[in-house]
Amino acid sequence: MLVADFDYELPEHLIAQEPSSKRDESRLLVVDRQSGEFVDSVFAELPSHLSPDDLIVLNNTRVFPARLVGRRIRVTPRGATVLGGRVEVFLVSRLEPLVWEALVKPGRVLLPGARVEFARGKLTAEVIHWRESGRRIVRFEADGDFDEIIDRIGRTPLPPYIKRDEEDRLDAERYQTVFARERGAVAAPTAGLHFTPELLNQLRSKGVEIAEITLHVGYGTFQPVRVERVEDHHVEPETYTIPEVAAKSISRALLEGRRVISVGTTTTRALESAAMPDITARGLEIEDTSSTREGSAVQDEKLRTVTRLLASSPKPRTTDLFIYPGFDFRVIRGLITNFHLPRSSLLMLVGAFSKRALILDAYRHAVEHQYRFYSYGDAMLII
Repeated sequence: MLVADFDYELPEHLIAQEPSSKRDESRLLVVDRQSGEFVDSVFAELPSHLSPDDLIVLNNTRVFPARLVGRRIRVTPRGATVLGGRVEVFLVSRLEPLVWEALVKPGRVLLPGARVEFARGKLTAEVIHWRESGRRIVRFEADGDFDEIIDRIGRTPLPPYIKRDEEDRLDAERYQTVFARERGAVAAPTAGLHFTPELLNQLRSKGVEIAEITLHVGYGTFQPVRVERVEDHHVEPETYTIPEVAAKSISRALLEGRRVISVGTTTTRALESAAMPDITARGLEIEDTSSTREGSAVQDEKLRTVTRLLASSPKPRTTDLFIYPGFDFRVIRGLITNFHLPRSSLLMLVGAFSKRALILDAYRHAVEHQYRFYSYGDAMLII
């Protein structure tokens, strides 16, 4: 399968540079996988498109301000310490309490041994090692609690396609879901940005069940696919946790034949990763319960296998699961997602959940009807 099969034309003016004035005022394109029909709606009307017994699963990861701006520390020929030019350090992943993998700018001058100062010396960093793809290993020294300093001086890590000279003061709030709790992501689970507390209450009042899991979105979500064949691509590992209460809710919904609707590709990867390991080894294929004879002993055993796997994942785990067409979904039967970049791994996941041709038709429909794309853009419900 070719990466070029997931390309589409997108006018630049449809790339959202700002969030909508209100979260649930974003538009919502509803895609019916069976009929192939599209319905143009708004996100505030989401409850009308769901059934009372549906289960929605959210990703409650919290974005931390991973962009640090400081100045290079230089030593003069006479041995004096002075501050040099502006430097940006983007925290990618924590390796030790004060050692991080990071992206740095300008990378060509920050050789191993280079030092940077932030917040008038409250925080300093030293480049200790180079890695491939422009990554650096950086060791920090902090005058106080490291995370508290980062939260105070860091900047919101907006995606590279949001082109602004400076961070907007609202980004710290709007590039964060209203249910964000678990600190650790460098990018937002953007499908969740459309929810408001009022909308969540409306869903609960209708009878829709809501569960929360955590997958800390990494910098790899921004990485382009650089291979020609889809099968040759690899995604970076990310950490996820499915708490016991969420596992029980999801398991119960599966056993009762109710729809599990994932909010975002991140939630999807966590759920499907948790359901995979032993199933593959046993050669079991999980079927859609809506198309099987209710009460089937075989189907019940398959579902019990999935639920046991979900329940066995209460502790943090990592996943590098890459979902593309041909993947056998074992948990989700509905997906809420934003509109993704052409040729991206996220678009391939969406194309795997529905037919690739149908999704590309939906994207063409969205372009024709002037939907807004990417992180601050509009949403799609696939059922």
